[in-house]
Amino acid sequence: MDHDKIEQAVKLFLEGIGEDPEREGLKETPRRISQMCRELFGGYGMDAAEHLGRVFHAETGDMVVEKDITFYSVCEHHLLPFFGRVHIGYIPDGKVVGLSKLARTVEVYARRAQIQEQLTSQIADALMDNLSPKGVMVMVEAEHMCMTMRGIKKPGAKTSTYAVRGIFDQDTSLQQMFMQIVP
Repeated sequence: MDHDKIEQAVKLFLEGIGEDPEREGLKETPRRISQMCRELFGGYGMDAAEHLGRVFHAETGDMVVEKDITFYSVCEHHLLPFFGRVHIGYIPDGKVVGLSKLARTVEVYARRAQIQEQLTSQIADALMDNLSPKGVMVMVEAEHMCMTMRGIKKPGAKTSTYAVRGIFDQDTSLQQMFMQIVP
């Protein structure tokens, strides 16, 4: 991440909206924004395989569900936040991963300029690629600030996206079971 470029861009932005970047209240803003970007966009430097590589042998073929994983991301179209919850279900095929690793996988992709549809697919694909389960289902529910504070201005509106892979794609009863667990 090039922090000098970020700081220069923030100064230009402030000038562009009619502000004085040397004003007392704004003087440190470019540095603050640059530091914030390290956190908000840190997913570019992460790899989900790093988190999903630690697996445990398990004979179970029963569904594993982790729900209500809170996330915050930034819309790539408007650079405004979107946030919500991710629900993940998978059916192991001989190996499972620590539950915290599912949440870490969400963070890898959420901490990038992103669209919700892509975020949902990336999480599902990472699980399929790294765990080789029988199937995966991911549901993301989010509120988008680009709909809340600008544009249509509809606070509280939520968008839901789904990704199904493997056996979930073929067996609608598994999808229904997942949806009953994740109301």
